[in-house]
Amino acid sequence: SIRWFNFNSDDGGKQKERAVPGLTPFMEILKSFLLINGASVKADLKLSSITLDDNKEFECEVQIPSDDEGKLIDATRLIVLVAPSPPICKIEGKAEYGQNINITCKSEEGSPAPTYKWQSRDVRNALRAPWPRTTDKGGILSLYNISKETSGFYVCTSSNKIRSATCNITLTVMPRNVTISTKLIFLSSLFDCLLFIGNDGDKEVVENGGGRSIDGKGSPRDSRVSKPVERQDDYEERSERNYDRHSDYDDRSSDYNDRRSECNNRRSDYDNRRSINDDRSSDYDGHSSYYDDRCSDYDDHRSDYEDRRSDYNDRRSDYDDHRSDYDDCRSDNNDHRSDYDDHRSDYDDRRSDYDDRHSNYDDRHSKHSDRYERYDDDRRF
Repeated sequence: SIRWFNFNSDDGGKQKERAVPGLTPFMEILKSFLLINGASVKADLKLSSITLDDNKEFECEVQIPSDDEGKLIDATRLIVLVAPSPPICKIEGKAEYGQNINITCKSEEGSPAPTYKWQSRDVRNALRAPWPRTTDKGGILSLYNISKETSGFYVCTSSNKIRSATCNITLTVMPRNVTISTKLIFLSSLFDCLLFIGNDGDKEVVENGGGRSIDGKGSPRDSRVSKPVERQDDYEERSERNYDRHSDYDDRSSDYNDRRSECNNRRSDYDNRRSINDDRSSDYDGHSSYYDDRCSDYDDHRSDYEDRRSDYNDRRSDYDDHRSDYDDCRSDNNDHRSDYDDHRSDYDDRRSDYDDRHSNYDDRHSKHSDRYERYDDDRRF
């Protein structure tokens, strides 16, 4: 026979449980009958709808009657892959000079278990190397003897095989004296408040022999008020405990008053300088009135220029009229020129006639030349 077991981890260690089909949720044993010498030799374990809780170790056990040879038990581990949840960053300890603190980073979910890595950036958001006095283990960043330079931004990255997630936190390291003075002011204010409440809350005690009017509206007669002794002793003890703190606070208050007096002296110097500036401002106002007079003169000159400009515009309109007349004359000249061109064409025609006549004269001259040649020939003979 073949049996399946799973191991559940708890505070007491591992517990071995048998996987029973039909009774174990989301678990089923699939049997494949392969007969070898009449025995079944295969049985598969099927898990459905697995979750992070199914990260377990499973064991298969084979029992063969009267046969203990070979390997009868084998085990395997199931790892369900789950992405890490967004980690949570926290500061453990007081962020004061010289203190030791831890900055923790933890993802609630993640399988396999996520690994953590810290990075540090300064106040200018520039990446910086880890400090020598730091340790980083399991998502816990330990800082020792912190100072002002330790302040900055710290980024934690939680990652596994699936993906990664980050968280960041800002660390501001403050001096111890600032924190102590703040606490002293708070305690002194609380003490004064308690005294005020105690004075209002005490009741008057009327001794024997005192009385009130019959209607209850009169004031008590011959009565003496005594406060509870126990509450008064309690206030005296608190006053003694806080005496030293009040003295320290008074010393700091005196220092503050000295600084305030220095500020007042500086303020008086500033007032003197301001009066000098006011005198200069009055001088500037006198110069400003002088400049205003010049500006008025400039406006008068400008009005004159405007008048001259209007005259120039009138003259320009006259020039435009003259130009139009010139254009008319030019058109007339163009007409005369056309007439001249016509006359010239007539002269050209006449010249052509003259040329024809000249050619006729040339012909006649040639005839006369022929006659002279014949006369010369006759004279020779």
